[in-house]
Amino acid sequence: MDGEELTEQETALYDRQIRVWGADAQRRLSKSHVLVYGMKGTVAEFCKNIVLAGVGSLTLMDDRQVTEEALSANFLIPPEEGVYGGKSLAELCCDSLKEFNPMVRVSVEKGDLSSFSGDFFYKFDVVVVSCCPLSTKKLINEKCRTLSKRVAFYTVDCRDSCGEIFVDLQEYKCTKIKGEETSECKLKYPSFQEAISVPWIALPRKVSKLYFAMRVIEEFEDAEGHVPGEICIEDLPMVLKLKKELCEQQSLSESHIPNVLLERLVMGRREFPPVCAIIGGILGQEVIKVISGKRVPLKNFFFFDAMDGKGIVEDISSS
Repeated sequence: MDGEELTEQETALYDRQIRVWGADAQRRLSKSHVLVYGMKGTVAEFCKNIVLAGVGSLTLMDDRQVTEEALSANFLIPPEEGVYGGKSLAELCCDSLKEFNPMVRVSVEKGDLSSFSGDFFYKFDVVVVSCCPLSTKKLINEKCRTLSKRVAFYTVDCRDSCGEIFVDLQEYKCTKIKGEETSECKLKYPSFQEAISVPWIALPRKVSKLYFAMRVIEEFEDAEGHVPGEICIEDLPMVLKLKKELCEQQSLSESHIPNVLLERLVMGRREFPPVCAIIGGILGQEVIKVISGKRVPLKNFFFFDAMDGKGIVEDISSS
């Protein structure tokens, strides 16, 4: 992301942001390239935030067509059906995002994300995936990790009034500010596979119940071949059965994963727009931190549940 200085036009447009985080941070943002897969409501909020912040380019991937469910949470989709014209979700969102900030290059890439080689991901500084099966999350994360440069990898998932963000920055150096003192900080992140492979019994007792619940739902969708987010109440008995099996395998009390929480995640196929705004805002903030090099990023999971209004950061790693 090193390169030429901000243009006069960029300096004028981003004047207020430059006053907050400095010209060098804004330059880094303006030269960064972000890839996003899965245009759900939470991702739409994230895209809006980073486009307004002034990233260099944003590439969208989602070949699906518009559905009533998508319309309920994704404000980037025009309400007039006449403009759809067979366009994919990514294409429709691309048209809307270009209007937010004409200085950001917003484009669409078509195809199956898992079929792209590492060379494709090398073009980006940040990769964000949503609506992906468990196997695809692992695969894309590993492809990013094998590159000769660090590509920040994020997954984001919002179900009903709950949300989760996962972060993998590999090895990341940053400056920690406390009062008037600054110190260098080095963080080592596990991959997605490494993080979810940590035995549940080895985790602190107060780890968010959402962490365990999301792993059960994820495992169920992957085992049954369901598209993420498309399970229904009829699947609940099998989900509860899988929960029991996983808890036995992991030597974890079933009370750590309340049935009522799993029921909410199973029934909550539609995203809750206010939660989309919160999760999308946090994700945008974290990506801006990493690109700009300002402040310490979270490590390595973030959970939010609107039922108690709490946002929780959990460090799920073997070290």
